[in-house]
Amino acid sequence: MKNNDLQIIIAQLDFMVGDIDGNAAQILSAAQQAHDQYGADLIVFPELTLTGYPPEDLLFRDSIRIRVEKALSRLCSSLPPELYVLIGYPRKAEGTLHNAAGLIYQGRVIAEYFKQELPNYLVFDEKRYFQPGDQPCVVDVRGHQIAITICEDIWHAGPMSQARNAGAELMLNLNASPFHLNKETVRKELLLKRAQEGGMPIVYANLVGGQDELVFDGGSMVVDARGEPTFRAAAFKAGLFPVFFDVENKLAPRLVSVAPDLSKEASAYSALVLAVKDYVNKNGFKGAVLGLSGGVDSALTLAVAVDALGADRVEAVMMPFRYTSQMSLEDAEMEANALAVNYKVIPIEPMYEAFMNSLAKEFEGTEKDTTEENIQARCRGVILMAISNKKRFIVLTTGNKSEMSVGYATLYGDMAGGFDVLKDVPKTLVFRLCEYRNSLTPDNPPIPQRVIDRPPSAELAPDQKDEDSLPPYPVLDAILEMYVERDFSADAIVAQGYDSETVRWVIRQVDLNEYKRRQSPVGARITARAFGRDRRYPITCKWPAGE
Repeated sequence: MKNNDLQIIIAQLDFMVGDIDGNAAQILSAAQQAHDQYGADLIVFPELTLTGYPPEDLLFRDSIRIRVEKALSRLCSSLPPELYVLIGYPRKAEGTLHNAAGLIYQGRVIAEYFKQELPNYLVFDEKRYFQPGDQPCVVDVRGHQIAITICEDIWHAGPMSQARNAGAELMLNLNASPFHLNKETVRKELLLKRAQEGGMPIVYANLVGGQDELVFDGGSMVVDARGEPTFRAAAFKAGLFPVFFDVENKLAPRLVSVAPDLSKEASAYSALVLAVKDYVNKNGFKGAVLGLSGGVDSALTLAVAVDALGADRVEAVMMPFRYTSQMSLEDAEMEANALAVNYKVIPIEPMYEAFMNSLAKEFEGTEKDTTEENIQARCRGVILMAISNKKRFIVLTTGNKSEMSVGYATLYGDMAGGFDVLKDVPKTLVFRLCEYRNSLTPDNPPIPQRVIDRPPSAELAPDQKDEDSLPPYPVLDAILEMYVERDFSADAIVAQGYDSETVRWVIRQVDLNEYKRRQSPVGARITARAFGRDRRYPITCKWPAGE
């Protein structure tokens, strides 16, 4: 860095939705550090910094305007006066609510920008709350013309064109861009295109943290006027990151460091860990409890929970029944010991027999079917929820995306809980994530290899295997990816070479089990389209299957 460089701090931080006072305090602390430790000229925070993102229907509350204005007033009077501070907040102007960014300097907001491009697809719902702006915002900072934009603005050519025509030399872009697999590649390609169109560098400051099912991965970056990255922050990590711009060379950014791309497995695993950590901690749970079956899904969930919370805040419970194999008992104990968690074994046979005795007359004259299997799962759900209530531990459920798609789960049984870690993780990715997690601690792998290698089973009936009820997981996941994430019709999937009968069975199961998913716990979103905010289908419906 040269002494006359323009120094900007990217505040890649984790903010709490609704905690306006707490978020303001975090802004103040970060700004003070940017001033005292770094001697920075400007600090850039993520989108809707004061309210957290997404605030959803909190934006309809009359009091939000008052609270935001009070927080802004406190910040203006408390921030270092010689530091430029760029934050996001909802702003009501002339009776209209906007997604705004304000630049604070010397005790006042000297410039304000209203987001022009409001996303209204997938997990985004901004047109429900905001009206778009239509004007650029280019402000003088230390004698340089700097443009301000917000998130979706960078996905469209218009705001960059406006900024260029207004004489901007550099663009600052505040973001709350949620993670999904391959998102980093999409962002890099996007920034390359916009920087070349505008002929100027871009500072892309992104949020980090978990918010319900959304995970924000950070990955803030700077690209030069050619779109080449000169800085990228590590993904999934909060921090203040200084970047520098040569004032004698059209604010060309200096090369700082470019964090390497993460593998698909590393990205997914990091997202799950961050999601669990923030969901548990932000909602005030003391820890987490889960049923440990000896199978691959619960083993991976346990590893994620420990990496998110620490072993001392995680309890694992094996709840064996007559169909539980000795191998499952051994594997569950090995998993718990490898991760050093509190481990209990609570057999469900007495509970199951009590239920069956109570239901004997009701079931008289009927044949055994999945009802008896579901009672086993519901016994386990009762145990876990009792532990949850008593210890203030959240129950982590272990159903993966493949199972949840086709309803291979029991309502009020293995679906009973507060957060489904693997809800958006296809079974084929579950296996790869297990191998990845083992590679992190090869001397003490938390998931025994035979758990990964043996055929998956719910163990609710003698010699039961998942593939007795489901297509092979590689086939199932490929069909689900096309139908759930890409909206392919049955005919379009069959045209890809898949068996017609299998395709139509899978699609019918997905459609029929919307009612189950609607009652399932929230879970981390890691694919381009998850169940929940992304995919909203009616339960009561006569739409032809596969159309």
